[in-house]
Amino acid sequence: MSRRRVSYYYDPDVGSYSYGLGHPMKPLRMRITHELLTAYDMLGKMDVLRATRASPEVMSSFHTDEYVHFLHRVTPETAEELTYQGTRFLVGDDNPAFEGVFEFCSISAGGTIAAAKRITSGAADIAINWAGGLHHAKKREASGFCYINDIVLGILELLRTFPRVLYIDIDCHHGDGVEEAFYTTDRVMTCSFHKFGEYFPGTGTQEDRGRGKGRGYAVNVPLKDGLSDESFKSVFEPVIERIIAVFQPSVIVLQCGADSLSGDKLGCFNVTMQGHAHCVQFVRNLNIPFILVGGGGYTVKNASRTWAYETACALGIEKDIDLNLPWNEFFDWFGPRYRLEVAESNMEDMNLKDNSLEKVKEMALAQLSELQPAPSVGLQDVPRESVGRHLGLMDDDESESKDELDDRLAQHARFVYQLQESEAPEPASDESEDVDSYRYDSDDSSTSRRRRARGTRSRQKKRMSIMSNDWYDVPQLNHFGYYEGADDSNGGPIGKPRFFESGLLWNADARRAMITPDFGVSVRDVMERGGRMGSLGDEMEVEEEEEEV
Repeated sequence: MSRRRVSYYYDPDVGSYSYGLGHPMKPLRMRITHELLTAYDMLGKMDVLRATRASPEVMSSFHTDEYVHFLHRVTPETAEELTYQGTRFLVGDDNPAFEGVFEFCSISAGGTIAAAKRITSGAADIAINWAGGLHHAKKREASGFCYINDIVLGILELLRTFPRVLYIDIDCHHGDGVEEAFYTTDRVMTCSFHKFGEYFPGTGTQEDRGRGKGRGYAVNVPLKDGLSDESFKSVFEPVIERIIAVFQPSVIVLQCGADSLSGDKLGCFNVTMQGHAHCVQFVRNLNIPFILVGGGGYTVKNASRTWAYETACALGIEKDIDLNLPWNEFFDWFGPRYRLEVAESNMEDMNLKDNSLEKVKEMALAQLSELQPAPSVGLQDVPRESVGRHLGLMDDDESESKDELDDRLAQHARFVYQLQESEAPEPASDESEDVDSYRYDSDDSSTSRRRRARGTRSRQKKRMSIMSNDWYDVPQLNHFGYYEGADDSNGGPIGKPRFFESGLLWNADARRAMITPDFGVSVRDVMERGGRMGSLGDEMEVEEEEEEV
């Protein structure tokens, strides 16, 4: 293989975090991988870098401010209060609020963002961050052991320079968080090879193809238990080849979740280390810049072995290394064979029954054939630094100064959010109903609309556990609210989420919010109370009494 410039990102602190005793996710696997790379003398063949940890502002380029703020201050002791008894942000038992969760997220996200910048600057052809690949994290909540979606943040950085980005996911679980983030754009194509059928996260059918401009740019290849190397190769290569021909990506992000390996504690495939690494070799031979990130992998020694071997594949030296493990700090973990290998088991490949694998492949190729080649994108040069830094008015480690108005607005925003947080969420109504189960009728009265909207705000959401693959209900908090609006043209939710309860009524004929004269309060007063109208008179009386005192 030809030699490529490879950059490898590693933070020595990443292996020190723990999700908790008995939790299947072990950050220690990244440290073991690094030890193997050191033992095989690979570090001298690539640029070894420590990335700047992602700041809350950077994370907010995808995630909501309130969610990032929550992660920044949550601890095991305050988790129950800050999640409103487990109904917000961290739902279920999959994502515990472990000590140092925000620092762990900042390392993971910072590595992938730095890898993206390394590619965009032209300093590397391949960039690696095994601490990344947390593809389940959503915009405003954690999911499937993932808190911050480093992949989405990295792709957003790539889109500043490249017109089209291809995301490939070979984790055993569907890459739902990344697909959801780019579901409506044709600049990012997501392709996920995953197990489907009563399996977390319960998404990823071949009917999920994107929406709007992104229609056709979400490719899903649902698979069954026991997937072997031969079966995986027979579907991976033709699908990726067709995608490259049609989409013509400028850069690729390859998520190498190791739970698709044989013998994984939460996986159900029968793929060997060589079969898994074949995807890296195939992508490398495309001669397109790409980023390698980690992901799942819950048999720690197998995940570490495979990522070390795939690093060798990125360097093009996999044929030169000895599969008998050299001495390293974790040598005893790899007994009794002490080899760099993940062997297959005797699992039956269910994908070969009823010719299901061939049907899945044919449908994926047929869907790709419907796309127009290489959507064009108009780009302009993106500034690499701020004007202040370019003119030498500020140091690299200084943040840009804020004027008085910025400080006042920030202080007011904090005041509003503190008012909201001081109020406990309203209990869910027993009369809840699914937002998709009805549509407003034109002759409904405003009173009945409000009543049904209140029921909608208390509806139940479905979530699946990655550890048990069981479904459970999650109550939707009332104070998030929904506008009372007209019918959705696509038959979807009738309202839009909002965060301030203003008490305004929606006029369906005028299609606008109407301010009623009986409120008797200014906009300033509403904002100072976080948008809440309840018990306003009592609050004003209290303020008058305080002034007299």
